[in-house]
Amino acid sequence: MRDVPKVVWLLAAGAFVNMVVSYTFIYLVLYLTGPRGLGVAQAGLIAGLGGAGLVAGNFTGGWFGDRYGHRRTLVTAAVTSGSGLIVLPGLPVAALLVVLPVAQYAAGAVRASNSALIALSVPAGARRQGYAVLRFAGNAGFTVGPPLGALIAAAFSYTWLFVADGLGTLCFAAYASWLLAAHGVGHRRKPAPAPESGSAPAARVWHELRARPAVLVLLGAIVVTDTVYRQQYSTLPVFLADHGFSTEFYGAMLAVNGGVILCLEIPATLALRKAAPLRIIAAGVTLVGLGYGALCLGAATATALALMVLLTAGEILYKTPATAYVADQTPDGMQGRFQSLYAGASTTGTVLAPPLGTALYTAAPAALWPLCATLALAAAATLLTTTRTPVPSPATP
Repeated sequence: MRDVPKVVWLLAAGAFVNMVVSYTFIYLVLYLTGPRGLGVAQAGLIAGLGGAGLVAGNFTGGWFGDRYGHRRTLVTAAVTSGSGLIVLPGLPVAALLVVLPVAQYAAGAVRASNSALIALSVPAGARRQGYAVLRFAGNAGFTVGPPLGALIAAAFSYTWLFVADGLGTLCFAAYASWLLAAHGVGHRRKPAPAPESGSAPAARVWHELRARPAVLVLLGAIVVTDTVYRQQYSTLPVFLADHGFSTEFYGAMLAVNGGVILCLEIPATLALRKAAPLRIIAAGVTLVGLGYGALCLGAATATALALMVLLTAGEILYKTPATAYVADQTPDGMQGRFQSLYAGASTTGTVLAPPLGTALYTAAPAALWPLCATLALAAAATLLTTTRTPVPSPATP
């Protein structure tokens, strides 16, 4: 871990504090159907628009960083997101349809900027450790945040959830601005040269991706895997409830998942830091598939626990190495755009998983878990096939 620069640790500390108060999305539907008095369908529409904004921000936020500087982009996006959250409780319902997606878009851009800043701050060969530190901070904050949010909502009101989240995000913007300026990180970088005169920025990105087919395959595999992985937050609780398991049992499973990741992700990253990245990622995706395969054996305490153990191990193996691999394969001046592509791919499941999973579970409940297992295992097999093909140097051709 000595290869991880001080600025990364300090940025992760800020991300931890910001994540502690980033619980608004967890209680958004409860707030809309409770104090706001909206129907479930209306609340779902507003929450869905916010989720779409978040994914869009992840996909495109890094483009602003490559052009204007990642520090400026992160600070601007954090200010936008925090300001939107603070005013959101006082807005009419119609305004929520605009302000919430904008605030969530900015939140997605913050995540993409964070990833790009890690890539720029950490030398090649140590980026897995750098991303493990950032993920550790985010997971630790998320472990503390939801119960803290529940206490605030119970003791005060849901309005204070949005105010606390917004103020925390604004404080993170001020902290990150000072920190990155002090360490000279995140200023505008010279963009990568176009493959030919007159090419648009999107054409340049596509040119670089085609020169790195392994990255393209990885991004596709991550979209599939994330859609499967996030069934644990949408159809899994419904499945467990339908088979007599309590909400407390489901919550305990998620708590164990978070605790194990906090304890083991950094040690696992260090132990495997010299292993071939695509093989490690494929192994993690395989474990995700096997986890859902366990549910094919039936609904029981043992199969549910096997699912969570395998999902947790799979997440530890694939998420950090995948982020670092994309960073290591990125040409000069395009870290933001490549990290945005990965960040977008790795959050696509937040939009795709709930509607696709619940629709299939409603139409053919017995088919859902076999299909999830098959999709994840197919993604892993594709990645393993990619490891047997030559991978170009990350330098621009």
